[in-house]
Order: sequence, then C-alpha cells, then structure tokens
Amino acid sequence: MNESHKTARPKTKARPSRQVTPDEISAFSRDGAILLKNMLSQEWVELLTQGLEFAHNHPDGMSAGVSAPLRIDQFPASHSPQLKRLMDESPIAEIAGSIMNTPVCFYMDQMFYKPAGKIAASAWHQDTCYYNVDGQQLVRAWVCADPVPRAASLEMLRGSHRWNVTYRPPVGMDPKSDPEAAKKLDQDFAAGKVLIGREAHSQWTYFDSFLDPSLPELPAVESSRSSFDIMGWDYEPGDVILFHGNIVHSAKGGLTLPHPRRSHASLWAGPDVHYLRRRSQSIPDPLALYDYQPQDGQALMAFPEVFPIAWSPS
Repeated sequence: MNESHKTARPKTKARPSRQVTPDEISAFSRDGAILLKNMLSQEWVELLTQGLEFAHNHPDGMSAGVSAPLRIDQFPASHSPQLKRLMDESPIAEIAGSIMNTPVCFYMDQMFYKPAGKIAASAWHQDTCYYNVDGQQLVRAWVCADPVPRAASLEMLRGSHRWNVTYRPPVGMDPKSDPEAAKKLDQDFAAGKVLIGREAHSQWTYFDSFLDPSLPELPAVESSRSSFDIMGWDYEPGDVILFHGNIVHSAKGGLTLPHPRRSHASLWAGPDVHYLRRRSQSIPDPLALYDYQPQDGQALMAFPEVFPIAWSPS
C-alpha cells in the first residue's frame, strides 16, 4: 500500500436515515442483493431528481440506449452537478461500504431513464463482464426518484453472485458481422491493449464492441422463470437496492406507469477490487484512469488520485 493511499481520508458525508443492520449484512452476503428501506432523506431524493433531470436534458457522448425509449447514460455525475454532489456528500457511499464492512471508493455511475407510459424491460445480465475490474468487494447502489412497483422494478437471481462464472454481455456486435475487425480486436487484446479507449468518453454506444464468444451465454431466465429463485421488490424513493457486481439481474417491463422511472446506479469498490482487462469490455474505464496505464492485478485503491476512499468503517 503506497503512502498516499494510507493517508487518504474520506470526505465528510451525511449519514443515512438509519444504519444497516447485521441481519441485512448477512442477507446481502447470502443472497447477493437486498432492498434497504428508508435510507435516504427527502433532501437526497430531491437532489437525485434534479440531477437525473439535468443529465436527461444535457445528453453527452456517453448518452445512449439499447432500444427506445430507454435512455442510459454512463458517468452522468461527471457533468451533472447534482449527481456529483450526491456521490460526494450523500450517505450512499456509507450504505455501500457498510453492507460489506469495508472501505469503498467510487468507480462509476449510470442513469436509466424510462419515460412515462409503457416501461421498457432491461435484459438479464451481469455487470462485471462490462468493465475492466474484478473482485468480490464490488457493490452497486440503485436509487430511483420515483416509486416503482414490483412489476417494473429490479429482479435478481438469488445467490448467483456465488456461481463463479462470468457471462457474455447481451450487447455488442456479432464477430461474424465483421470478421476482420473482430480479428484485429483479438490481436489488440493479445498484445495487451485496452479495447475501449478514452476517446469513447466523447462518443460511445453499447455496440462499439464485439461479443466475446469465449464466454458462456446467460441462462434463458425469462423462458423458464420457475426454474430460478428470482428476487424483486416494490420500491419507494428513499429506499436503496444494493446488489453484488457478479449477480445476474434485470428489470421487468411491459407495465404502463403514469410517471417516468428515473433511476441512478453507482458502483462502489472495496480493497480487493483490482484492474483486469476484459475481452468483453463494453464500457470505457473512468477517464482519469487512462493516464495511469493500470496493469492487470493492480488494486483500484492503488490509484488514490482516481479512486480516493469515499467511506471507511473507521
């Protein structure tokens, strides 16, 4: 551990409305996901709402989607002042760290904006396959500005964070569609190159990368739902859904809502999370990390200028 890491201190943050309980910590470890009720005060819900609306009204090169009318933004806190403050000052870092009882740093965030009307579904997927990171202390905090009934909310395959498998992302180009470009990508990966560079922060879509045929396909959950132990919840603003980076999850759709479903997902990493170049990378590294040219196996917290400790149990 380098000296700058040892002396790093989290910024002063607000406290959650209540503490995470030992039973909730045990349930998260066992199941890989949990709904925590009444964690954020109205102040933070209002700031979340303002931040999501700002991001929605100010799209950038990282604003895209996989199908209309779903809009997904990568790294929205980088240009939404309200979401930046939410990440820097709200209790979300403490909530994410408390569930693992470990220091955490902020890795990245996303916005999922589904307008009022028929709510679009999100495909079953696993988060870790999209990013150049690996480790067990990786948790996503999902918050929403709107009430979300179970029929339009997140779903998780209970315990799938312990399956010890990385699945193929459900997005990307088929290598057969452009064999030469796919071959070049494989050569770049073999040569140690990062497949999605800093230029993607200016212009990016989920289909800038190729599917990784070496990874297994996701289970056919939707066509055989009764074969899986599926978790899901009714959600109210102020609640926080936490889920492990390796868990298989989706969001239900098809329900018509009179209001939008505006949600924000932030990814938090503990000390064991390290850099790992992935052939399946679909989302670029955090912009500042490119300057450090990280190597496989290096802990994210070895780069305190990029990933300062956001919260620590001590």
